[in-house]
Amino acid sequence: MGKRNWDESDVRVRPPKGTRPRTKDRPAHDDAEFGMVVTKDRGRWGVVLDGRDDTIVTMRARELGRTPIEVGDRVGIVGDTSGKKDTLGRIVKLAERTSVLRRTADDTDPYERIVVANADQLLIVTAVADPPPRAGFVERALIAAFVGNLHPILCLTKSDLADPTEFAAEFADLDVTVVTAGIDDPLADVEKLIAGHITALIGHSGVGKSTLVNRLVPDADRETGEVSGVGKGRHTSTQSVALPLPAGGWIIDTPGIRSFGLAHVDADTVIGVFDDLADATEDCPRGCTHLGPPADPECALDSFPEDSAGGRRVAAVRKLLEALRTNNDWEM
Repeated sequence: MGKRNWDESDVRVRPPKGTRPRTKDRPAHDDAEFGMVVTKDRGRWGVVLDGRDDTIVTMRARELGRTPIEVGDRVGIVGDTSGKKDTLGRIVKLAERTSVLRRTADDTDPYERIVVANADQLLIVTAVADPPPRAGFVERALIAAFVGNLHPILCLTKSDLADPTEFAAEFADLDVTVVTAGIDDPLADVEKLIAGHITALIGHSGVGKSTLVNRLVPDADRETGEVSGVGKGRHTSTQSVALPLPAGGWIIDTPGIRSFGLAHVDADTVIGVFDDLADATEDCPRGCTHLGPPADPECALDSFPEDSAGGRRVAAVRKLLEALRTNNDWEM
């Protein structure tokens, strides 16, 4: 074979797919305005910018990919931030979260769902009658608050139907603040606790959560519903929404839920919330569940005298650990 002569006709050049130059450099968006996410619905987020009262509608910028953005998140916005009808801003930044309230669908579900971001308090709303209170649900909500860096407050509704004292006493040794919010109770104590804070509300459907929100924020107009004949409330809230409080701060109403899975939490994480108990468990044998005898006959938490404040707290925390490992008495 003779030697082939090559010329420019032999060169094959693939035509470009577009005219925009490709780059890995992301825009800095130094001009982004920050605010808080107050609503989330089908790919659109409502944001109240700092120093403003109106809500602007936004979408998530492409460069954020599938980054989850939840009610309570602090975000940076660019684009049209006028808030005028049919305008749309873009979320380009997500600030680091100070707290996260998480749950899973059940205790076998590996997927964590963020309920609320950046709340500093969790108002656990439960009725003392109609439907009857479920200690297991409250215990699980307390666990989620403790490990999520939220201060828990137990709010007991429908106190006109039953005395809340006995149920409230079950959580006394955890130093949980308890308030009542029956239909005939004044709300001064509740209002004082939540003023100036970002407080998330959580509770089963039918416990009076939306009624409470409407009393705290008169123009909230949250839908309420009756409790069904089998003791389960109808789901009246379907999306989380943050509402400004008259005295300052925010209240975040979350959808009524029937289960609160904690697949993402283990016993050591719960113990770690209590410094004195965490120090004691350093002497526990490997694999200790901290539940005490007969499961853990050498658990170091047994060193606290039963009649001491520490001993009573150990008993209370062990109830939380028992609620963590069983799904009894928490589903509605």
